[in-house]
Amino acid sequence: MSPDPQDPAYFVKRSDLTGNQSVMVDIRPNEEELSELAQELDILGARKVTLVGRIEPSGKHDWVVRANLGATVMQPCVVTLQPVTTRIEEQIERSYAPDVPSFEGEEEVELPSEDLPDPLGRGIDLGQLLREELALALPTYPRAEGASLNDATFTEPGATPMSDDDARPFAGLAALRDQLKSDNDT
Repeated sequence: MSPDPQDPAYFVKRSDLTGNQSVMVDIRPNEEELSELAQELDILGARKVTLVGRIEPSGKHDWVVRANLGATVMQPCVVTLQPVTTRIEEQIERSYAPDVPSFEGEEEVELPSEDLPDPLGRGIDLGQLLREELALALPTYPRAEGASLNDATFTEPGATPMSDDDARPFAGLAALRDQLKSDNDT
């Protein structure tokens, strides 16, 4: 999803943010943009993606985006690799300020306890905001209904597979103890 900097649906110029007036946000990517978005996020697909809300003044020079992110995404199941469809509904609130400290080139930095706003720069890139927030909202381990990881053993043909008990650090000692115990009993 590569927004055109001149397209007000994706980029709001700093000069358009004036006074106490809110700016409406209503982004609905087309099919080509959804395909690019899915590829960028490394998911199987995305549809019904919307970012609807407003950019509101916050203080003298700061701005805040308050919007609802909605999306239906398809990802591979972490167990079966079958497509898993998830509906995402997130409330977004992101602050922007013209004077945000830069920590570039610093070896060690102690960050303030509160969240820092994003730099306002030339304006607010709503396409970038949508991509970032959607990436954060994606399920980390999508799982198809009923999918579970059973015990699996893998080995070379003809070799005895190793069990979980065999992998424990003291499994060999326990086997030796049991063997010594049985030798003493006889």
